[in-house]
Order: sequence, then structure tokens, then C-alpha cells
Amino acid sequence: MTRHLALSPDTASLQSQPQSLRKLAMGHLMGASLSGPSSPTIHANGYGHNAEMHYGALPPPGAPLTNALKTLNTSDPGTSHPSTGPHYDSPYSRSLSSTAPASPRIPPVRQNSGTQTPRVRPHATTLNIPGMTRSKASPDGRIPDRDVAAKLVIIMVGLPARGKSYLTKKMHRYLSWQQHNTKIFNVGNRRRIAAGVANPSDTSPTSTSNRIDVPSQAATILSRGTKGPDIVVQDEPTALDLNKQANGAVSVEKMDQSANFFDPKNEVASKLREQVALDTLDELLAYLLHQGGAVGILDATNSTVHRRQLLVNHIKAREPKLGILFVESVCHDENLLEANMRLKLFGPDYKGQDPQKALEDFKKRVKAYESTYEPLGKWEEDHDLQYIQMIDVGRKIINHRLRGFLSGGIASYLTTFNLSPRQIWITRHGQSEDNRVQKLGGNSDLTERGHFYGQALYNFVTYKRKEWLIEQKNKIAASSFPPKPGDNTPPYPELKQELNEKNFCVWTSMLKRSVQTAEYFEADDDYDVKAFEMLNELDAGDFEGMTYEEIAEKYPEEYAKRAKDKLQYIYPGVGGEGYLQVISRLRDMVREIERITDHVLIIGHRSVCRVLMAYFMDLTRDDIADMDLPLGLLYAIEPKPYGIEFHAYRYNEETCWFDELPDYRPRKTIDRNS
Repeated sequence: MTRHLALSPDTASLQSQPQSLRKLAMGHLMGASLSGPSSPTIHANGYGHNAEMHYGALPPPGAPLTNALKTLNTSDPGTSHPSTGPHYDSPYSRSLSSTAPASPRIPPVRQNSGTQTPRVRPHATTLNIPGMTRSKASPDGRIPDRDVAAKLVIIMVGLPARGKSYLTKKMHRYLSWQQHNTKIFNVGNRRRIAAGVANPSDTSPTSTSNRIDVPSQAATILSRGTKGPDIVVQDEPTALDLNKQANGAVSVEKMDQSANFFDPKNEVASKLREQVALDTLDELLAYLLHQGGAVGILDATNSTVHRRQLLVNHIKAREPKLGILFVESVCHDENLLEANMRLKLFGPDYKGQDPQKALEDFKKRVKAYESTYEPLGKWEEDHDLQYIQMIDVGRKIINHRLRGFLSGGIASYLTTFNLSPRQIWITRHGQSEDNRVQKLGGNSDLTERGHFYGQALYNFVTYKRKEWLIEQKNKIAASSFPPKPGDNTPPYPELKQELNEKNFCVWTSMLKRSVQTAEYFEADDDYDVKAFEMLNELDAGDFEGMTYEEIAEKYPEEYAKRAKDKLQYIYPGVGGEGYLQVISRLRDMVREIERITDHVLIIGHRSVCRVLMAYFMDLTRDDIADMDLPLGLLYAIEPKPYGIEFHAYRYNEETCWFDELPDYRPRKTIDRNS
């Protein structure tokens, strides 16, 4: 016997309606019938045994559904109409709440929702900034060992005397200051050892910590008041006297390191240089893959496609996900070439030699490289390799296929380079009312002593500005090329151009104690004064306006946490910062200081000045937050092609002048309230 399901009047009325409306209305009926506390049994006649019983969430069986269909046909979606008949809420909004006890929350289980287990695809190589980003793989924001694709091998390219080592040191200093673990691997150092010219104990081929580093040499030796450093160039050796090693002992096996050593026809030397390059690259790869490194810089000429192809294949065979960036330094400017050659002639390979003969030998070496030199270009582009080609120290820059935040950041940084002679002055503001009572932060005015400091600062800097201009003009008049014996004038390519009196910028923070210290500069039209919010003092959050003693007493746990790791510590509360946050917001400030060719005086605050000094003096990670920088100290930094020239002065309240500190060197803080 065939059973027929009886249709209700409402359902029957759907037959005469358009199909879309029938679907909508049927969905309403089905949704309503499924939302009750229980579902009545449907019998053959279409009615349940409790058919007369209905629930408040459902319309009564006799309710005409055609009214709802008419409403759908005539209503404006954007207009609400008052109801003319019985209104029934959505069954979903009238559902009964559960009285059952809440189930315990089950934490998510580590899984892989992808198509392959375990995961094969490398993780995303997005921005990593220590102190500003955080993830499970990298709680401190540094590039984790897991993210191999975010790490970078920088391969330097270029002929001798093109400024490769200068660029290498600058990139290393900037990346290290940004808290990315970076290391230079110099092929020339290792080659000297392999050729028997240098002692392994005296020269580490792949470490910047065990060898004399030119920028830090200028910072450390000059800061101690000793004689300026001999300019040390560690690219490619050309020894005129190869009979002795560095310790005076006669080498048992040594190889000629004159210009003949770099002749491409010298097969023995070519094989040695190639093997040395691969050995040095292996140490670089071990640093990145097993020692927590983020960036490794291979410092060598790498001037042929064959050599660069050999290096790329070696890297990809070891770890194909590693990023590779070529950086080439090209030099066409004659003044710049002269300055670079002058640096080489003052290096240890030619020390004490006749300048004319030294220049002749060096030019032979350059010609040996030029005979086979192949600049970056078609081969790298055909193989989709990223590269930066820097021409005349930033006057022209070509970028190709840059990928990753490190490559992009390096390219942006390299655009700021200039070799213009200038002075960079850094000091803290004068004493403020909060300084007098040893309170943190705040925005108080200067004390009377603070105003006197501002006046003395203006008088002293103005005097030094005029003195510097006279010295530069005397250097131009006395310079010669090749340099005469005894002439140790540092080279400056810009000095060959007309030297006009430079502008002088004075930059302050937005806080009153910094702005007021610059009031005498502001009154002089010969200075350009500007306030920057990024130069504001580190924000102490909830501890603003408190003393260190009050913090130690009221919040001993926070005080102990900060004392344990000041670099990583962040003050609690809204707006609270730490040193890593200050480093991040000063990144653009450092680039601007590097970019401008004018003099600049920065009147900042203790944390800001510490971070800036850490960049220019290449301080280690452990020294940044603990550098002693009391009120009244004034630093003068003069960029040089080999590094920096550094002077320190202390304010003398009795004379209202500044006394030079020839024996000054950075030290840890003694008085935290100074």
C-alpha cells in the first residue's frame, strides 16, 4: 500500500509561487520544524499524534504562509515596515539556553593542516625585528634557526681599491646594531695564512673579534688618546717584503704575493685562491646553519662569473633555502679611485716603502684583476639571483630581484652612504628639574645650570665649527698624490671639490629639556634647528616620574628583572619601552645622519645617546644599555673612509667651556642617577 504525505495548506500554496520564493519559504518551514525541543513523529496523514500542540517558536499550523511570501515580493531590503499581522521571531533567536555544565576547554593540539606531513614547505620569511616582533619560534624577535630562508649570505664583488671592505664594515656595523647576528669572513686573511705570509695566531681569517677591525680601531685607539691608527687594509695582499712572517720568523713555505700572484695565468695561485675561497665559505655556512648566525659576509673580489657560479653552487649544495645577495662596488670617479689607492698605499703591505714604487706595484695588481673582471649582470639575472650594484659609493645604485626584509633593508641603508667630510656631535640636554630630584622621564624645564650648559654648548660648537673649516682647507693645500714620505693625511675624495662652508643642523627631541638646551642655536640664523619625536627619551611607562629607589622599593621584581637584562627589558604600562624599541625607532634617524653631508648636533637623552653611540662606535650588544653617559659629556665623531675619528669633551662649569678627554674610553655606568 502506497502512503501519501499530506500537504498542509501552507505547503500547498507554495506551488503557485516562483521557484526562488518557494525555496526561501520552504527553508523557513524546515528551519522552524527543526528548532523545537523535540521533533514530533510524522504519520501518513501528515499529522503527528500531538498535532494540536505547537511551540512558541513555531507559527501555528493555520497561519497563512502566503502573507510572508507577499511581504518578500513587496518589501524594500533597506526599509523596515511595521508588522500588520502576527509576528514570529526567528527560531534561532528563540532557542532555549542549555542548563548543562560548561565543558572544559580543550587546548589546540599541534598539527599540520597542510597536504604534507611533516611540513616540507619552508616557513614564511617575514620581518624579524628584535624587540618588535615575537613568535613561538622566535620569542626575542631574532631570526630563528628554523627559518633558514630568512638568513642571508652576502657575497662581495669588485676590483681592488673599490671600497669593498668599507662597505663590508658598514653593513656589518649596521646589521649588528640592529641586533642581527652578523659576521665578516675575509678570504684575504685566510689566503695570507695559506700562502705562508701571515701567522694563524696573529690573524683570524673569519672572525672580526680577533683581528684588527678598521672602524672599531679608529673608535677604540683614538678614544684612548693614542696616535691615530695605521690604515689597515685586509682585501688582497701585495707584499714587497715576504721574507718574514708577522712574528719575525722565517716561513718554511711561502708563496709570492706580489702582483704576479694575482695573474690569471698563474694556475697554482689560482687554484690556491679558489680553494681558500671555498674553505672560507664553509666557515660562513657553518656560522649560519649551526652557530645562530643571521648574516654572513664573504669579503673578497669574486670578480669572475666562474668564481661566483662556484660559490652559488657550493651554497645550494649545502643548503638550497639560504638567501644569496651579491653586493658589487664599482668606481669610475677618478677622485674616489685616488682616495682608495691612497688608503692602500698607507696599508701594512706598503708601510715604509717608496710611494711611487708602491703605487706602481699596486696598479699592476689591479690590471691583473681587470684582465678577467666580469661585473654583475646577465649571468645573475638569467639565474634569478638578487644583487645590488653600487657605483661611486652610492651615487648610482642598481637593485635586482631583492627578496626578503634583510636584502631590502641593506639596499635602503646603502643609499645613504656619502664620503663628505663632516662632524657629528652628540650630547645630552642640560640639567632639568627632574634630573635635580632624580626622577625618571617627565617633561620638566631646565634648571638654571641647564640653561648655562646650553649657552656654553653653543659657544664651544661655534668655535669648533670655524676651527674645523680652517683645518680642512689646510689639508687640501698640503695634500699630494702619490703621498710624499711622512704625509699621513687621511684621504677624502670630496676634498678635491670646492669646499664651501657647510650648513649646521641641530636636532632635538620634542621634550622641553632638549628643546631649551638648543635655545641659543635657535637664536642664531646660521643654525638649522629641528625637533624630532623619535629622539624622545625612552618611555618608562608606569614608572614615569619615579626614582630608581622608589622602583626598587615598590616593585622589587621589576627592578631585578631590569637589572638582569636591561637591553631586553620593557617598562610596564601603556607606552612603556625598552632599548630594543629605541633602536627600532632610531633606525631612520641613523640613515638620515649617514645621508646628510652637513654637520649635525644631536641634543638627546641618555638612552637615545647610548643607542647612537653604540652604532658609531660599534659597541657590542652587552654594552649598549650600560654605557656611562652622564650629563655634561659631548662627543665629536668625524666619519673617515677607514672608520671614524672620535673625540670626547667634558663640560667645565667653572670656565663655562669644554675640556677634551684624551684618555676617554667607553665604560659601564657608575652612577645610575648621573
